[in-house]
Amino acid sequence: MEQYHVTGMSCAACSSRVEKAVSKVPGVESCSVSLLTNSMGVEGTASPEAVIAAVEAAGYGASCKGRGAGTSGDSGNGASGGGAEADLLEDTETPVLKKRLIWSIIFLVVLMYFSMGHMMWGWPVPEAMADNHVAMGLLQLLLTAAVMVINQKFFISGFRSLWHRAPNMDTLVALGSTAAFGYSTYSLFAMTGAQVRGDMDGVMQYMHEFYFETAAMILALITVGKMLEARSKGKTTDALKNLMKLAPKTAVVLRDGTETEVPVEQVVKGDVFVVRPGENIPVDGIVLEGISAVNEAALTGESIPADKNPGDQVSAATVNQSGFLKCEASRVGEDTTLSQIIRMVSDAAATKAPIAKIADKVSGVFVPAVIGIAAVTIVIWLLCGQSIGYALARGISVLVISCPCALGLATPVAIMVGNGMGAKNGILFKTAVSLEEAGKVNTVVLDKTGTITRGEPKVTDLIMAEGVSEAELLETAYALEARSEHPLAGAVVAMAEGKKLKVCDVQDFMILPGNGLTAVDNGDQLIGGSLTFLNDRIGVPDDVKTVAQRLAEEGKTPLLFARSKKILGVIAVADVIKEDSPEAIRQLQNMGIEVVMLTGDNERTAAAVGKQAGVDQVIAGVLPDGKEAEIRRLRRKGKVAMVGDGINDAPALTRADIGIAIGAGTDVAIDAADVVLMNSKLSDVPAAIRLSRATLKNIHENLFWAFIYNIIGIPLAAGVWIPLFGWQLNPMFGAAAMSLSSFCVVTNALRLNLFDMRNAAKDKQIKRKQEEKTMEKTMKIEGMMCGHCEATVKKALEALDGVDHADVSHEQDQAVVTLKEDVADDVLKKAVEDKDYNVVSIS
Repeated sequence: MEQYHVTGMSCAACSSRVEKAVSKVPGVESCSVSLLTNSMGVEGTASPEAVIAAVEAAGYGASCKGRGAGTSGDSGNGASGGGAEADLLEDTETPVLKKRLIWSIIFLVVLMYFSMGHMMWGWPVPEAMADNHVAMGLLQLLLTAAVMVINQKFFISGFRSLWHRAPNMDTLVALGSTAAFGYSTYSLFAMTGAQVRGDMDGVMQYMHEFYFETAAMILALITVGKMLEARSKGKTTDALKNLMKLAPKTAVVLRDGTETEVPVEQVVKGDVFVVRPGENIPVDGIVLEGISAVNEAALTGESIPADKNPGDQVSAATVNQSGFLKCEASRVGEDTTLSQIIRMVSDAAATKAPIAKIADKVSGVFVPAVIGIAAVTIVIWLLCGQSIGYALARGISVLVISCPCALGLATPVAIMVGNGMGAKNGILFKTAVSLEEAGKVNTVVLDKTGTITRGEPKVTDLIMAEGVSEAELLETAYALEARSEHPLAGAVVAMAEGKKLKVCDVQDFMILPGNGLTAVDNGDQLIGGSLTFLNDRIGVPDDVKTVAQRLAEEGKTPLLFARSKKILGVIAVADVIKEDSPEAIRQLQNMGIEVVMLTGDNERTAAAVGKQAGVDQVIAGVLPDGKEAEIRRLRRKGKVAMVGDGINDAPALTRADIGIAIGAGTDVAIDAADVVLMNSKLSDVPAAIRLSRATLKNIHENLFWAFIYNIIGIPLAAGVWIPLFGWQLNPMFGAAAMSLSSFCVVTNALRLNLFDMRNAAKDKQIKRKQEEKTMEKTMKIEGMMCGHCEATVKKALEALDGVDHADVSHEQDQAVVTLKEDVADDVLKKAVEDKDYNVVSIS
């Protein structure tokens, strides 16, 4: 995705206009514009020059992020200058708006003193103006003109957008203020004519037709709202800005044996760098020398420092707290973990959630519709016999109370805050879509190894034969396994080394077929391996067999050891469950989510692990392509999230509605996923779903407020309720309401910063509905050779009454038929064999 910085946008109608213009550029596959961050994400083959030209043709400015400024259409809407992306996110708008507001208020206060204070409450004015109504009108005109000049951006942006046939919120403000100022100026000139004629009644009548204070007040109040909105919007991007500020600026590298401080941009892969206590780690690397504790809270949200030893990985922007470390750079520049996190958060901000499309469609026609409503309102009141001033006041009220910004900001502000909250806690949503959709899943599929379990075997049980000590059993096992390269051997070696045992110097070490090891120690024959191997070699007593079989049923691998044909005991090794896995699964179930464990391991081991973890369903013995097929099957019941960490999980992660990758997993799995858990904790899965649900709820609240505000406000401003209840809206109150509407939406989104995504106490204890069990039958079929055969069999089966659907595979020679009601095997068999294929069995 190519990202751009867009300037000149003021409301949702602007972002919709830019999006439509860029989407028409040849080679653009998709385009998403964010009003919140003034950014645009474009996918496709179109050149940056063509994209920037399209933005400028629409009346706005654009530049490629990280490439400096692009060309601009004019000085008013020129593209932003180059520089770091963090600088583009800095709140430069609030100081400008604050200065404009201060000067506007100064002139407005003077204007209000003369227009309302003197006229309504008799406040004193200079004697020369006390009875000179024309002079009073001229003063109001000059003061209002000053406020309009100070806030000229509304008029420049508004009328330019109108010229480009893409009116925006500034157009509404400019039209409302211009209409009030123009009619007041007309009344002032009419007043002078009445005074020349000596018509004092006419002078007083025209003086009451002045709306100068309305024209100025509208601009000041809208500026107040814009400033509050800008301040709040600035806070929504705090998470992204803080991430960017974490990036270290320098590194101390070893060049020709000398420590040299260089800019971090000059560090290349393979460089050796040193980090002293208290210093930030400059790039991702691998520890070569030293032992230390590293604070990784900035990246993972984990407050407890992680111990680092030679061979361990360290990440850029984390803090070395205690020891001296010498490391080799493994990832630099945009490849570091920090840069990837920033890119993910930034990409998520530049994309749009599906729910935003509703607001976008409305925003695209909102402003023209409001202008039309205002014009109709004026005409109707004139036809009803009201004065021009009265009718104009109603039309102006419609213009200034309508707020497309609230609609445009409802979704992106909540997405940005939610995504920032996730990033601070080590949960990375790659797109706005993934943040919205994660909360809608009703089935979570978990890989076993590395996801539910640690992914590394450990010794779980030591059972000695009668008269044998633990040391004797472990020393024999250590002597054999220390020379083995089998994955289970590492668990035995690790335990022996932890107990400070010394490895025996054995002779004639051999690895034999059938999972066995043999060696000679001081003339004694040492044997180790599986129950079957030792039973075939020397025979195993029944009581030891019973123990080994019990351990196997628990999902553990029993390793038996013997010396001189005497059984010493059993060491059980297993991939143990992570401490937080059962609790995480329980939390998911409390949230109304079905939890399925999907693994390629054998059924006995999978069943044991599944029972310990507490999952609802176990699917075992599945190959990588089979995992993808299982996800497809589960998706028929609703939205599915797949959680995995290995290369073999990538197809399933891609096929699932939401793919969630364990952060410690492979790059392939992370690339295939929609959500990345940096802490590699399963408890972050329910946390991510909670955050998604809270964000979606916040979006619904924002959209409700945005829609209901306009639905109530526009009829009120138009005067619909005047004949019934006498409710009449002053244009100034309409402007105040408009200025606060966007502020309310943004402030509501900021409440997400207070949400505790790890607090399970507030989970609704949802009892999952017992879904009607659909009957499945698996048919073994011979004779299918290609995709055409599959389609023929599928069509024949799905034509039968009672068959919901059929999944047919010529590679596996089978058809899995899902039934809505019971269908006899003979009927299924006949349907297939009528197409000249042979049904071997139905189960």
